[in-house]
Amino acid sequence: MTELYPLKLRGIPVNMLWGGSRLRDRFRKPGATCKTGETWELSVRPDRVNIIENGAYTGLTLEDFFSKAGNKVVSEDYEGGRFPLLIKFIDAADDLSIQVHPDNEYAAHVECDFGKTEMWYIIDAKPGAGIIYGLGEGCAKEDLKRALEAGVPGEALNFVKVKPGDSFFIPAGLVHAIGRGVFIAEIQQNCDLTYRVYDYGRLGLGGKPRELHTKKAFDVIYPYTHEEIERMRFSASVPGKRDRSVLSHCEYFKTLKLDISRPVDLFSGSESFHSLLCISGGGTIECGGGAYYISAGDSWFVPAGTGHYRLSGRFCVLLTTLK
Repeated sequence: MTELYPLKLRGIPVNMLWGGSRLRDRFRKPGATCKTGETWELSVRPDRVNIIENGAYTGLTLEDFFSKAGNKVVSEDYEGGRFPLLIKFIDAADDLSIQVHPDNEYAAHVECDFGKTEMWYIIDAKPGAGIIYGLGEGCAKEDLKRALEAGVPGEALNFVKVKPGDSFFIPAGLVHAIGRGVFIAEIQQNCDLTYRVYDYGRLGLGGKPRELHTKKAFDVIYPYTHEEIERMRFSASVPGKRDRSVLSHCEYFKTLKLDISRPVDLFSGSESFHSLLCISGGGTIECGGGAYYISAGDSWFVPAGTGHYRLSGRFCVLLTTLK
């Protein structure tokens, strides 16, 4: 087998009704347009799989790489089947639908699928921009139902203004939406199940209103408290030993924000691959005698078992692992 090395992944652009131009203009994503809402930066799904852009595996899909190098490049516990995570950039030039995702139990029973817990890191936000983050204070699901019937869902929802550097944990069951002008990185379970609650009366590509999933949504919406969300967000952390750079350490993933200004040594062991998502700046990944340039908008996959590598330069990167 060829020696393991960091793999640069080609993002997959996805145009959306609410998409914008920042993925094209700010990150210079190939294929992105003025309506690109998402680029899938770490994706192994039947319809969208990243292609490797460097080294001996250039031109292979990430899935083909797993076949050639073995499943242990994902994790010592990975035995094939569905890849565990999906990582994206999302540019909202308009409001996204108000929505919710099911948990594993409901998704397995109703959809024969997995649930979806996710985390957002705010890359940029226009003045006054924000997100919908759960039910409003003192509101229950019944209040949201009444507000939807009256056409004023915001009266029962929690709107939070955001700024670059903020992060939010969205457990399955938390009603949410990305607002107009917000640009994020999203780390999530590898699931594309979304139950729309409200979509502003928008028309889809066929000229008809997009489907709502009201019954299923209200089956799974849960009125989380802030304390409940924080416990889930750091449920896999060792009590009293949480590093401030850790944005989330839940049962599905661990994500750290690293601000690189001097060399940082890291180690990709057998327990998990490392995903490196560059938010700003630029520098190098030094590994196995090679040096690889990393810049804003890049997504890199460091296989499990690669061993020692070093980040140097001046940049901000999100490091995501399974443990």
